[in-house]
Amino acid sequence: MIKLIKTRRPLVFANTRVCARSIVFASLALLTGCANIVASLPVLDEVLLEPRKPFMSIFPTVYKNVPGWKSDNHSETLPAFLKSCDKIQKLPKDKAMGNFDEMGIVSDWLPLCLAARTIRPGNKTEAQYFFESRFAPYIVSNNKKSEGLFTGYYEPDLQGAFGPDARYRYPIYARPKDLISSNLGQFDDKFKGNKLTGRIKNNKFIPYFTRGEIEDGALKGRQLETVWVDNQIDAFVLHIQGSGRIVLPNGSHVRVGFAGKNGRRYTSVGRELVAAGVMNLADVTMPSIRAWMETNPLAAVALMRKNKSFIFFKVSKNAGPIGAQGVVLTPQRSMAVDRTYYPMGLPIWLDTTLPGTREKLRRLMVTQDTGSAIKGPVRGDFFWGNGRQAGINAGLMKERGEIYLLLPKSAARHLLTN
Repeated sequence: MIKLIKTRRPLVFANTRVCARSIVFASLALLTGCANIVASLPVLDEVLLEPRKPFMSIFPTVYKNVPGWKSDNHSETLPAFLKSCDKIQKLPKDKAMGNFDEMGIVSDWLPLCLAARTIRPGNKTEAQYFFESRFAPYIVSNNKKSEGLFTGYYEPDLQGAFGPDARYRYPIYARPKDLISSNLGQFDDKFKGNKLTGRIKNNKFIPYFTRGEIEDGALKGRQLETVWVDNQIDAFVLHIQGSGRIVLPNGSHVRVGFAGKNGRRYTSVGRELVAAGVMNLADVTMPSIRAWMETNPLAAVALMRKNKSFIFFKVSKNAGPIGAQGVVLTPQRSMAVDRTYYPMGLPIWLDTTLPGTREKLRRLMVTQDTGSAIKGPVRGDFFWGNGRQAGINAGLMKERGEIYLLLPKSAARHLLTN
């Protein structure tokens, strides 16, 4: 049996859940579930229940129970962790590092960042001891289930040029000046973490142009075309991945990174193909989707437009793609997660399998990015890096697995004394 440590708050975190029409239960820690509440209500003509929302719990464990812990080379994760430290050290010292007391505040992390800089580069033994001595492991669950979905992403290479011609016909756009984002949490705390994006027209705030509207010329004449590429499907993949390298005709390349999005809801084209009966869910991978698109070019255009979300890019001089934390991502050590549940910069242990195999993929990662499709407590996107093999791995990855958080032991000690 796992022994829970004393805490000022429950070891759970959840989104607000609506149990019946016009009834919002905010104090979820006091409820045993919506079914019990609804059963006690007067009989109604109709009771509307929402689908079950993610409900995150964390439970302390020990390193000997973390699958494969000793088999990893922890020193390979230290450079990624130190990049995150550069950002963490600039935050207010009393800022919370997440939604759990066990995650601590920034001042709990500062000594860890200092200690990490004393580890000799590449020294596996020192790195492993650093994490074991400074951090305590916790397993994560969603609605009492510890298993979740893990996918992959990468930095694609596209063929492009700085001007259009008969070959390079598909523009990659810079962020428009009329694209406006509003943090709704500034208006009401209950909307904290939510953002609304759109534009002003006739003194009214309205949604921004969709993918189809932009492709039909909504931004034409604004000189927002940063670079032109030769393949529309490649451009669409770039939007999904969020960054990429554009290989120019002379063999050199420029890197483009995320600069903004139109605020429209992300739609999975894979799920659209399943809903249309074209594919079975088990067969949906990026390679299979691409193969279908290339075989059905006209239908592919319509399919891509079903995803109304549109990404804007900027030219980057960085050594690699930049994640949501503002640091260069480290191949096979950076993870994209749902920021509703995870702060940026947390070391996490991933226990899953390599794409298309039964071989275990177990390693120490750092939360440094996020994504529109990454939703829920036990959900992650594994950054594979750049190149053909990275693209293959990312496209095939659709694996089940678990997450273990590594949280400061100092934060747990504070809880025990309060």
